[in-house]
Amino acid sequence: MLSTEFSLKTELRHFLAIAIPLSAAYLAEYAMFITTKMVVGKLGYQQLAAVGIAGDLSFEILVVLMALLSVTGVLIAQARGAGKNDELGQSVRQGLIVATIIGIPAMVMIWNLDYVLRVTGQKDIIIELAIPYLKGLSSICLPVVWFAVFRNFIAALSQTVAIMVITIAAVILNYVLTLWFVHGGWGLDAMGLFGAGLATSVVSWLMFIALALHVFRKPSLRGYGVFKSRWQMDMQLCREIVTLGIPVAALTLFEVGLFVAASILSGIIGTETLAAYEVVMAWAGIPFVIAFGFAEATMIRVAYAAGRQQQLAVRRAGQLGMAVVVGFSLLLVLVPVLFSDFIIKVFIDTSDPGFPMVAKLAAQFLIIAAIFQVFDGLQAVAARALRGLKDNIAPLWIAGFGYWVLGIGGGALLAFEFEFEGAGLWWGLAMGLFVTSNLLCWRFHKFTAKPA
Repeated sequence: MLSTEFSLKTELRHFLAIAIPLSAAYLAEYAMFITTKMVVGKLGYQQLAAVGIAGDLSFEILVVLMALLSVTGVLIAQARGAGKNDELGQSVRQGLIVATIIGIPAMVMIWNLDYVLRVTGQKDIIIELAIPYLKGLSSICLPVVWFAVFRNFIAALSQTVAIMVITIAAVILNYVLTLWFVHGGWGLDAMGLFGAGLATSVVSWLMFIALALHVFRKPSLRGYGVFKSRWQMDMQLCREIVTLGIPVAALTLFEVGLFVAASILSGIIGTETLAAYEVVMAWAGIPFVIAFGFAEATMIRVAYAAGRQQQLAVRRAGQLGMAVVVGFSLLLVLVPVLFSDFIIKVFIDTSDPGFPMVAKLAAQFLIIAAIFQVFDGLQAVAARALRGLKDNIAPLWIAGFGYWVLGIGGGALLAFEFEFEGAGLWWGLAMGLFVTSNLLCWRFHKFTAKPA
């Protein structure tokens, strides 16, 4: 009994050493989008809705790419667990090559996302306002995916403090630059919504440069030959990254597509509903990105244990991550329930003509968001625990059913057929996340119950 308890405490210590800095870093990274919404939202609810939906679509593209690249973290962690340092460094280099290949077309996609807004029936004013923001934001792609590979590298080595420091500094810089670029001053003309996108792009490049310099200069990170060995494509390893990463990216596409579809459907219902959706998602993203840090830490610990061929440690690492994220998410339920007025007023002025309707809708949505955020965090951890075992296909089917058949299908039915409108969409999201999280947890329990 004492041995088990000691092992659990040790695992918790290793888990938190990765999870806390990662969660802080992801929270800071997400705060860049929140601060952009805060600055833009003061210009009007239409500007908030436009930048919100354009930012959502752009961010989801990047999240899908980072999900594909997260496989490099699994390969690095397993190589570390097996004591194969040469393979570890090679995985980093090939991850950067794959990141470059997929990052360039993503830049083109973000530049042209206004076509998606037109096809999905968004209001003309929303499209008109979103175009300059997308032009300023489009150069974000390469620094974000390169940063993601380096982040996977140092997270797998449990050295995540630098990520936290860099991203927290980036939040402050992003807020200052967004204010400056949007409103002008100090010799710079006001750039409006283009400036909001450009500010985030500039900060993303600075984040990548800072992390790359950290990896290059820190002795404990230079010992893996990331920069010393020859930079040439290893087709076999790149193929493995892509082969393992595509199901992961597809699962993430289902996951983030759930919220993109809800955003688009909100815009079809009305601009006020879309603005309210963006306000609520600004909050809902906070517990999720914190849970995302827990999920990444769980994946790394599961992969590390798998590399050492320790079946009991694999199971314990996954279960510990799930327990921590549920407990933390339950604590955060109180925030949207007790402080909904404050959350709404952070993003929209009470003098805005659209404030009464947006505030009314957002207050309703926040209550539903308080319910589903627990299951949103749980499904993130369970999916990544399975990813640490390279179990990617079954979670993909589970996500497709839960997110789209139940989540979007059920939400659209409630919203349009039963005329619950925006609230119906949110209840559909809650239902889809509840079912998906439970099925993924069951899958992990079943998968790890097999003999080693």
